[in-house]
Amino acid sequence: MTGEIEVVASGVLTTIQDLGRPGHAHLGVPRSGALDGSAHRLANGLVGNPASSATLEVTALGCVLRARARITVAITGAPCEVHVGSVAAPWGAPVRLGVGQFLHVGPATSGVRTYVAVRGGIDGPLALGSRAADLLSGLGPRPLADGDLVDVVDSLDLPPTRFGRPAAPAHYPGEIELSITLGPRHGWLTADAVARMAGTTFTVADRSNRVGIRLAGPALAHGRADELASEGIVLGAVQVPPDGQPVVFLNDHPTTGGYPVIGVIDAPGIAAAAQARPGTTVRFRIAP
Repeated sequence: MTGEIEVVASGVLTTIQDLGRPGHAHLGVPRSGALDGSAHRLANGLVGNPASSATLEVTALGCVLRARARITVAITGAPCEVHVGSVAAPWGAPVRLGVGQFLHVGPATSGVRTYVAVRGGIDGPLALGSRAADLLSGLGPRPLADGDLVDVVDSLDLPPTRFGRPAAPAHYPGEIELSITLGPRHGWLTADAVARMAGTTFTVADRSNRVGIRLAGPALAHGRADELASEGIVLGAVQVPPDGQPVVFLNDHPTTGGYPVIGVIDAPGIAAAAQARPGTTVRFRIAP
């Protein structure tokens, strides 16, 4: 290990993520990977990496990194202040760091997850072809801690003019609408609960994480008292446990579950849910 990057302050949760490991649900392995895939791809593009290169997914409160070699980075996803040492640096554009310089990724001003791409890609142990940290199964590298050294796959340092064009800052609103396709088990709710879904306002709860966002609001009542046998769960599934409070499953979701899945949200909805901070208002729109 050469450790081109030192983690000075890891923040509340900083993990290594790539595009995940889809296709292993039959083994009980979720796909994992960057929750906001668009932001991950953008960050990689800004430093000239393939979309499959691993980035750092930084949660909510930011982190501090120190370059132990010359590197070029880009910050995307949840907007935040970026500094190299005490000097302000751009969000959404390539930034060069010299040996010993500190990169300060500030707290997210909206949204939850910020992505740090490094020219060459973040290195880490491969598990089923992916470097993604899976917090549910434990596959992949563990979350980063203060003092960790992080390797870069190929630390080739090129002038920023060779990289992608700067991106406009993202903004994640305090209210989102999720398009949901009903099925396969919406019949396990009462007809009134299904009818009221589109008119009900939910709030993202504090206990949300990479497994899924938990919603708080008027309970969606079950219409059956019997138990559902465990069955497959997919990314974006909306499950309703007995307390009637929906859970929207994200990338580290379990591959099976025994509570009814009333529907599945679409890809834009998954990205929006991934950046929804606690307190965000959520509405469902039932797809035709």
